[in-house]
Amino acid sequence: MHVTISEAAALHYQKEMGMQSGDYLRLFVRVGGVGSGGFSIGVSRELPEDTAYILEKSGIRFFVNPQDQWYIDGMDITYDETIDYLNFSNPRMEDTAHPE
Repeated sequence: MHVTISEAAALHYQKEMGMQSGDYLRLFVRVGGVGSGGFSIGVSRELPEDTAYILEKSGIRFFVNPQDQWYIDGMDITYDETIDYLNFSNPRMEDTAHPE
C-alpha cells in the first residue's frame, strides 16, 4: 500500500477541517462520485483500525483502512491553490470514477 499526498494538499485539509498536528484523517472509497455515479474519495475525522495504512504529512495522520486499500493504493493526492482544486489520480487506474 502506498499513497502520496502533497504538502499543499495536507495543508489544505488542515486548514479546511481545522485539524491540529497529530489528528487522524480517514481516506475511504465513497460510492457515487460527483455527476458520475462512480467512486470518489471521502474523508472523515476518526481513529484508524489496527491494520490501517498510515501516512503522516504536515503533522496530519492520513490513514486507509484495509477495506478501502484496493482503490486508494497507488493514489497521488495534490492540491492546486490557484484554482482551489484537489486532484486524485492513480496510475493503476485509467478512470478513478469507474475503476475496472
